Amino acid sequence: MSIPDRFTRAQEHEWVTRMLSKLEEKEAKRRPSDDELLARALELNTQYLDGKAIPTSVKWVDNQERRWGSCTMPERSIRLSTRLKGLPNWVIDYVLLHELTHILVQGHNPEFWTYLEAYPKTNRARGFLEGITFAREDTKNA
Repeated sequence: MSIPDRFTRAQEHEWVTRMLSKLEEKEAKRRPSDDELLARALELNTQYLDGKAIPTSVKWVDNQERRWGSCTMPERSIRLSTRLKGLPNWVIDYVLLHELTHILVQGHNPEFWTYLEAYPKTNRARGFLEGITFAREDTKNA
């Protein structure tokens, strides 16, 4: 963070405090809680899956290094990797919708992808996540 040289110590302190507060607010919006994830999953279910895929729980987990999310059936519990925290909401929405769809369809057959075609950013989100995966693998191999 840069500030003008003419600022007094008091102005500098006020400015830094205000900017940090704004950053925290912005990050809080980009890092939803488990309850907010569940609420968003229910909204996506209604909007894209006609309310057919109701999860029992949705939560962040930090033990998924290779997956972005997972769904356990028949419990209908969804877990999202904490690696998604801070990514754009439309990417998190895609992963939520992907896992919600697994409540309806096991595997990634044509029926599964037909459901996801309803979400307009499916291809964009998949490309975004593939890019992150590629970049991480590339830095590990360097």
